[in-house]
Amino acid sequence: MSFSFADVAAVRKGLSDAQYLADDGIAGVVYLAERLEKPVLVEGPAGTGKTQLAKSVAEATDARLIRLQCYEGLDESKALYEWNYKKQLLRIQAERQSDDMWEQIEDDLFSEDFLLTRPLLEAIRSPDPVVLLIDEVDRVEIETEALLLEILSDYQVSIPELGTVSARRIPLVFLTSNNTRELSEALKRRCLFLHIDYPDLEREKEIVLAKVPGVGESLADQVARIVRSVRQIELKKAPSVSETLDWARTLVLLGVEHVDAETAAETVNILLKYRSDIDKALKEFASSDESFAPPTATP
Repeated sequence: MSFSFADVAAVRKGLSDAQYLADDGIAGVVYLAERLEKPVLVEGPAGTGKTQLAKSVAEATDARLIRLQCYEGLDESKALYEWNYKKQLLRIQAERQSDDMWEQIEDDLFSEDFLLTRPLLEAIRSPDPVVLLIDEVDRVEIETEALLLEILSDYQVSIPELGTVSARRIPLVFLTSNNTRELSEALKRRCLFLHIDYPDLEREKEIVLAKVPGVGESLADQVARIVRSVRQIELKKAPSVSETLDWARTLVLLGVEHVDAETAAETVNILLKYRSDIDKALKEFASSDESFAPPTATP
């Protein structure tokens, strides 16, 4: 098997070229996942770049991204495969006047022509490199989690009418979780584990500089510092990295070069989406100018 990355440094470079700034911890897990052919369970707060990691790995490896968005009620027919019942019914109706034996018609009904592949089966059957993203796996029920475990253990699917379908190429799998419920020990054992938290000050500044056209270094630094101070408040939902970027883009669009308390208050709805959180942030802005002071130069 050929590998996309020669070493951890190559992972960091590939992700950086895809505009994802990974540290050695993230790059190391991606490198091992490819070499060991193991899924990666990525946990952390919402909006910290878990989903974007899978997308960036797909871009860096020139692989096809297949995404399964998890939700409550997701079942095998939406995750794995189902039969095209309407097409089967039309086939039966078309053969009413035929002399074909039922056994022959039945074999035809459960052939490839009537199979609707869903993301899991699509990833396993693909002859090309695939990054399979199973997003927000903590939203599914235990039964669906067991189905995922079965598939990820052997990378094969048993379809009663067609037999066993084994992976042509082992996909690189990322499962993301916001930790809204505890996942099974069996699923965790099958995966490499990666926790992605909010970036530190310097890394968030680098992300803003990389992702926001026209932003200056001074404004990127102010944005990162203010967002960091806002996250320290007890909020219903702390601002995500994507919301940081939206705020930085807004400030650039408005022609802001220095963020003061008034500007922050007028645009805080870009960062925070709950009224109670906005009220807390406004009080913080009014009571403290520390977040809006320019950084002290290093001697």
